[in-house]
Amino acid sequence: MSERFRGYLPVVVDVETGGFNAQTDALLEIAVVTIGMDEQGFVFPEARESAHVVPFEGANIEKSAIDFIGIDPFHPLRIASKEDDILATIFKTVRKAMKRYGCTRAILVGHNAAFDLNFLNAAVERCDAKRNPFHPFSCFDTATLSGLAYGQTVLARACDVAGIDFDKNEAHSARYDTDRTAELFCGIVNSWKEMGGWID
Repeated sequence: MSERFRGYLPVVVDVETGGFNAQTDALLEIAVVTIGMDEQGFVFPEARESAHVVPFEGANIEKSAIDFIGIDPFHPLRIASKEDDILATIFKTVRKAMKRYGCTRAILVGHNAAFDLNFLNAAVERCDAKRNPFHPFSCFDTATLSGLAYGQTVLARACDVAGIDFDKNEAHSARYDTDRTAELFCGIVNSWKEMGGWID
């Protein structure tokens, strides 16, 4: 793995938020899937973490955003944790995978990845989180990769062309979207390997 992505461990991340502004809008859900590699050099989804997030103090939450994603951040039965606790758990899982594969840094994989990276970076800054394993600005974007591989940039459509089941009723859950994005990323990387695009 360390040789495949120049020392980086791919980690799929998806966030659900209270708007589009990472500095002002609430982080409501986050999920990550680390990517593993077998002895033949094929990649696969590995460890998973996901959590509902308590909105940070003073966070903005747009009604249109929560109507779209279907999350009630203040529902009494919603089990949520604070950002700093969630980041600590996620970073521990990521660092463990980095050590296992001999990687020096994690790189975020996401569908429209800059959005997820911006919200992750904003949470790290708010919490003054230590030992952030993620590269601060580089990422792998499956919207771009699937546009190249399948001619589709929408997650559901790309999954359809790739033969990955996609339930639109489950979409906009961080955990579900992360799982599908991980499958999509692995499928593209493995297809490229099968075509001779990368030889270990």
